[in-house]
Parts: sequence; C-alpha cells; structure tokens
Amino acid sequence: MFGVVRPCRHGLCGTLFKDWMAHLCGLCLALRAEHGQAARLATNYDGLLVSVLVEAQAPDRSPRREAGPCALRGMKGAEVVAARAEGARLAAAASLLLAAGKARDHVADGDGPYGRRLVAAAAGRMAGRWDAAGGRTGAAVGFDPAVLRDAVARQPLLEAAGGRTLPELTEPTETAVAAVFAHTAVLAGRPGNAAALAEAGRSFGRLAHLLDAVEDAPADLAAGAYNPLVATGTAPAEARRRCDDALHGLRLALADVELAEPRLVRALLDREVRRSVDRAFAAHSGQGGPGRWERPYGPQQPYPPQGPYPPQGPPPSHPGGGGGWGGHGGDGFHGKGGTPRPGFPLPCLAGGVVCVTCGVYQPEWSEHRGADCADRCWCTRHCDGSCDCDCDCCDCCSCCDCGCS
Repeated sequence: MFGVVRPCRHGLCGTLFKDWMAHLCGLCLALRAEHGQAARLATNYDGLLVSVLVEAQAPDRSPRREAGPCALRGMKGAEVVAARAEGARLAAAASLLLAAGKARDHVADGDGPYGRRLVAAAAGRMAGRWDAAGGRTGAAVGFDPAVLRDAVARQPLLEAAGGRTLPELTEPTETAVAAVFAHTAVLAGRPGNAAALAEAGRSFGRLAHLLDAVEDAPADLAAGAYNPLVATGTAPAEARRRCDDALHGLRLALADVELAEPRLVRALLDREVRRSVDRAFAAHSGQGGPGRWERPYGPQQPYPPQGPYPPQGPPPSHPGGGGGWGGHGGDGFHGKGGTPRPGFPLPCLAGGVVCVTCGVYQPEWSEHRGADCADRCWCTRHCDGSCDCDCDCCDCCSCCDCGCS
C-alpha cells in the first residue's frame, strides 16, 4: 500500500504528531465502537484526513477523550478523538464502504488467497457486513453512501472496457474523495468551504490513484496485473507531471478553505503529500531513461535481483505500510499489500495500524546514522535557521507552521 499521507515522528513536530495520532486512534476506536473489533482492519492513514478536516474547520466538533492502554501504542494511554465525533464517524463510514468494495474486487478476480473457495466466501461475507455498516454510519452523519459505492463499482468496469485515458481512469477516485471532503464542511457547519474542499478532494484523489499506480507498477508487471499507467502508455515523466499538477491544484484549493486550526492540514496535505510524490519517483535516476513499468530487464524479470531501489536501500524518509484512497485494487482504499519493505526507518502495518514511532532513529544504511540529533532529524536538516520555534523536534522549525520555507 502506498498511502499518500504517512507521517512519522521525524516528519511532524511533537504537537502535530500527537494530533495526527489522536485522529488515527480515534478512527480506529470509532470503527470498533460502532462495528466491532474486526472493523478496525479498515483503518488507514489517508482516511483519517476526513477527521482532520472537520476538526480544522470547527475544533469544537471533534471532542477528545483519554483512551486506555493499547497494544498498538506500546500499552500506553493517549488523548484521542472521541468515537462520537462526526468527523471520525464519517472517516469510518468511508473506510468501511471502500474497503468492502475492494474486498469484493479481490474475490471476483480470485487474487492470491481469494482464489480459495473458503477464503472467498469469508471475505464476501465480511465485505457485505462492512458495506452495510458503512452505509448506516454514513447515513447517520448525513452522507449518502451511494457515491462511494458507485465509484467502487465503476472502477473495474472502466478498466475492463479498455481504451480509456488516464483522466477517465482516475475519475471515480476523484469523485469519491471530492464527495467525502466536501461533506466535512457540512459536518463542521462551514458550507462555504464545500466547493473548495470538493476541488481539493478531486486533486487528492487523482494523486492517490497515480501514486498507487507508480508504487504498484513493478509488482503489476511481474504478475501481469492491470496498471493504469501501463495500460495507457503513460511514461514516468508524464506521470510525474500529472502528480505535480494535482499537487498544485490541491494547494490552490486549500488556500480557499477557511480553517480555524490550519497547521495539521497544511502539514499533511502540503508537505507530507509533496514528500510522497518525491518518494514515489525516487527510484528513477532522472526521468529520461526507461521507466519502472517499461520492462527494461525483459518480460520475465522486470527488475534485477536487488529490486527497484538502489543497493543502499529505499529513501530514508519512506515509512512502510499505510493505506490510501481509491486506486486500481488492493486492501483498504488502495494498494496491493501492507508488508513494509525491510530497512525502512518506520515499520508500519496498516491492517492492525501498528506504527512504531522512531523519533530520530536512522537505520544502518543511512548516511546520518551515528550523527548528532540535529543531523539525524529530517526537519532540522532542512531548516534554514531563520526562525526559532518550540516544536519539540530537535529544536527544528520546518515541521511547524511558523513561517519557515
């Protein structure tokens, strides 16, 4: 799973990271409170943006509470967004509806273990329960679940039809995210934000779909599975251009949204999304050579034994796991697997939402391993020193909304 927004402690300052975790745990607990333990498997990183957007527009609409110890937090308590918060409930509804649709796609395609009759039957029953539960919760907060169900249903039909352009293939994801983002304005009592948030959702949905396709391209080629970039003949340079355009559109749309508490939204939907785009294309040394999805090593071995990353390992700021919106198949909202790549500084498993926060830990292959705190911290290394803010992250400043570039 790619997961567009997957910050870790060295990507957000202490206060913002605590707020992000409050929404992540709040989504997980909202799923449990309304739909049982199994529903927590639908928790994903990008889905909690819905809860974040509601709170950013109207902080009083997202009450918090003290949660007890949890194994996924190292048996520690935490302040979390309350399960009754409408933002968390909308995020839960969207997560369940889209996860149900993706599970049904797996069953229909017979992917991996889903090709086994008993597994397929169990997954089908689970998808039915999740779809019904998501519909109930969505209706309870005034959201029409039909738009998400329609988007999930149309995606495989567009892919199967063939001859579609890339914008046509990303449209269902854009429509689904736009609808959910716009409804956060309704829940927050800020209807004037709905149009701008819908536009932000379209841009974010397009990004999620494209980055998912970039991340999955090697595995899709190896397995002969469908990938929108391969199917449309989109080269890496063109894919990057489209991602940059979508990111620019996301920034412009967010600039028109009135937010009471903008810091976390800006951190997640600007800086973290930008880093996700950079990470997705980091495997390309320049964009003029063969792309990852052009089979440069032959049809039976798309990549050399070491894989698409250089010998020293993946980019040091790339955490594993996560989940996201829409896409061309996978668990949760998109993607094809949740196992983190070996060596990543922040191992995360989306299914159980395990997030082992790493502070300024650097793995053995990092050039910053063994350096002092300031050099190990990504934020401090990219701070221009023009301001002094107290953000509890090695005295860095680029991780705060304090005017740094």
